Amino acid sequence: MKVKTCKTTKTARRETPDMSKAEIGLIGLGVMGSNLALNIAEKGHAVAVYNRTSAKTGAFFENAGELRQNLVPCASLAELVSQIKPPRPIILMVQAGKAVDEQIDGLRDLLSQDDIIIDAGNANFRDTMRRFAKLEGSGLTFIGMGVSGGEEGARHGPSIMVGGKQEAYRRVESILTDIAAKYEGEPCCAWLGEGGAGHFVKTIHNGIEYADMQMIAEIYGILRDSFGLEAGDIAPVFEKWNEGRLNSYLIEITAAVLKAGDPKSGKPMVDMILDRAGQKGTGRWSAIEALMMGVPATAIEEAVAARSLSAEKDQRLAGAAAYGKAPRAKASSPEADFLHDLELALFAGKIAAYAQGFAVMAEASSEFKWQLPMATIARIWRAGCIIRSQFLSTLAASFEADAEAENLLLIDEFVQMMKEAHPSLRRIVAHAALAGLPVPALSAALGYFDSFRQARGTANLIQAQRDFFGAHGFERIDEPGEHHGPWGQG
Repeated sequence: MKVKTCKTTKTARRETPDMSKAEIGLIGLGVMGSNLALNIAEKGHAVAVYNRTSAKTGAFFENAGELRQNLVPCASLAELVSQIKPPRPIILMVQAGKAVDEQIDGLRDLLSQDDIIIDAGNANFRDTMRRFAKLEGSGLTFIGMGVSGGEEGARHGPSIMVGGKQEAYRRVESILTDIAAKYEGEPCCAWLGEGGAGHFVKTIHNGIEYADMQMIAEIYGILRDSFGLEAGDIAPVFEKWNEGRLNSYLIEITAAVLKAGDPKSGKPMVDMILDRAGQKGTGRWSAIEALMMGVPATAIEEAVAARSLSAEKDQRLAGAAAYGKAPRAKASSPEADFLHDLELALFAGKIAAYAQGFAVMAEASSEFKWQLPMATIARIWRAGCIIRSQFLSTLAASFEADAEAENLLLIDEFVQMMKEAHPSLRRIVAHAALAGLPVPALSAALGYFDSFRQARGTANLIQAQRDFFGAHGFERIDEPGEHHGPWGQG
């Protein structure tokens, strides 16, 4: 089975629209905004567009080809508002943070009762909730909308996660479902709850994405550094895995990346890239929110930490000079059994990361009274978004069968998967540790799994220590109530 990818679909256009009154507006014609606008226009919807730099608006319109018939370029916010049929929905595709607030302030005096401002950027959900509160009683409606899929998704069909009043979503639902990715004909777009629900789900999506990418990189590192394999030799391994249980967009593009050559040096492109990973904040937000809610999301946290440590290139060079290279056993090539262990280890890590992400969403759903539909979330991630994979169909079916499941690791189908996969995860983490290879996300996934299945852990000693130095008290196993130890006696 191949993961659904975003492809241009020729949609029958509607009758020529009244171009003096567009159906929707869009502000911000950067890469994501311009592609989303073209997507809207291609699906037959008239869209008014505006960019603070008017030259960019003009260039965008001139380069839009036949889609210009569904585009209304505007030179000012006032013109943009005048060109949209009321009640007006306007999408903001500007940089998260201060720019969003400034744009909202610039629109407030121009908009009318029931107009909708839709923030489709990578916003912190707490900022989204603050904006809802700020617009309360203004007569304007606000939607916080997570959009995943990058440049390709924006142009040909992203996964769309909507938060806000359900009635506001219903007013723009037809446009959003038209432009969303489709999985077997089903739009990857849904209303997920009120307030910041949509942006929160997008944040956790990105946290899972961080973990998935980090674990893939760790497996690549084992093949490269423990066996001395070249990028071109590793690519077929991922290609084969993409035909099985690991079938996903990230595995697919990993194979493609490893096969690519650098036209300048003739070497594998990946070998010419500095090992310093960037991040835009959403993965870090997911880890922060998990910690604030007291939900363990260790694979996500370690993936974020690994990116941060990768950025400390000078310190890592100093560390290598101070300690020397770690002892790494080299073999001519990995045996078939070892490759099978790598595949299952990556699969087990993926399950643990998803279990953590969905547990964080479940806690947030309770805390913020969102009633997040877990099965729906899994379904709208099946196409368009970065973590799309066949795995998500199984996940959606599992939550449909048991919507109240407390943790993915307790759902029967995933219990069986982990029973098969976790011994491989254990062997791979052990191999990496002995070889001096860093596998922080895979190690965290294993630690989480082992802690999760340990009926009696070691926190009893921690509680004793806390009571000893701070008189914090503890519960006994044989009677209720708070108790203190005999630390000062004898």
